[in-house]
Amino acid sequence: MGRSYDQLSLDDRCEISRLSANGSSIRQIAAALDRSPSTISRELKRNSGAQVGYRSSYANQQSRARRWKGMRLERDERLRAAVLERLASGWSPEQIAGRLARDQGRKVICHETIYRFIYAQLARTRDYRWRRYLPRGKSRRGCRGRRGGSPASFIEGRVSVAKRPPEANDRKTCGHWEADLMMFAKYGQAILTVHDRKSRLLLATRLASKAANGVASHLVDLFGAIPQPLRRTVTFDNGTEFARHLALHDLQIETFFCDPYAPWQKGGIENAIGRMRRFIPRKTDLATLSNARFRKLVAAYNNTPRKCLDFSTPAEAFAQMLHFECESTSPPSRGRHRGCGAYRAMSRVIARRRSRRSNPSLPVTAIDWIASLTLAMTRSVRPILS
Repeated sequence: MGRSYDQLSLDDRCEISRLSANGSSIRQIAAALDRSPSTISRELKRNSGAQVGYRSSYANQQSRARRWKGMRLERDERLRAAVLERLASGWSPEQIAGRLARDQGRKVICHETIYRFIYAQLARTRDYRWRRYLPRGKSRRGCRGRRGGSPASFIEGRVSVAKRPPEANDRKTCGHWEADLMMFAKYGQAILTVHDRKSRLLLATRLASKAANGVASHLVDLFGAIPQPLRRTVTFDNGTEFARHLALHDLQIETFFCDPYAPWQKGGIENAIGRMRRFIPRKTDLATLSNARFRKLVAAYNNTPRKCLDFSTPAEAFAQMLHFECESTSPPSRGRHRGCGAYRAMSRVIARRRSRRSNPSLPVTAIDWIASLTLAMTRSVRPILS
């Protein structure tokens, strides 16, 4: 049968104080109280005063002061409000902890503290609305099994991801993308998403259907608005909606495909879709989602700090990539950015945006969004936190 342990009482501390004042050793005191010598040694080290030495009343006060007073987020109302506000905005606990530490130059709170606070509220109140504060909305911790992939025999010119250039694997080189579809419960509704492996920038556009020709057309339009150095490779899964991937070769973009039933080989876009599912779950009817709301959700994703970017945002990282491309491709010229290939491409997109204003029936695509994003980033990137 295991031995039970009790905390030292005030009477025990009085006895320790008396024996210590009489010159008894730690082992003699431990034997007199039937305690472990390590317990007595720890008590003397932790609760002795610098001037008065060990006194029973002082030691008892020190012990009570160190006792747990509840979770920090329950005690600090200001910090709790700041954390819950960012959780409601779609930030993960790790992003909150990392960004606060970066902004204030010191560690403010641990992400595990935030997770424990949320799960403690779930256990105490049985109010499962608390789980909506978490990125995956899970009421219990643990991994869920995933199924993915599709037959690859229908894809012409398919090249395995194993043959992708080595520089695309370390995420240190710009221009390497991943693409996938977000599917929904209502038949025919889908969102095409593309994800930059280095900056983690996410672009998204609605689809009328998941037919391969339509998907390829959207991909060509989307990547056509991006400067050539920022569009080198794209990695897909084996869905037949990407069977017309060869159309991207006209833009000098190489295409690669994951192994069957291995969507984790394009984990960046899988993670991005998982984060977007928090605000656009599978049961969403896209017909009820306005274009303004859709663009706002994608912009919120790109303005959320990421640990893998040292808690910069994807928008900030992409702005740096675009600025580097502009600086390295052309010398300064008269007129702002006139010689930059990136801005020449964006000027064509802006003209297209103006034509859309004159014809509101035209659909809003990711090209419109990236034009707005890029122009905003060239002016300045507004800080996320004050």
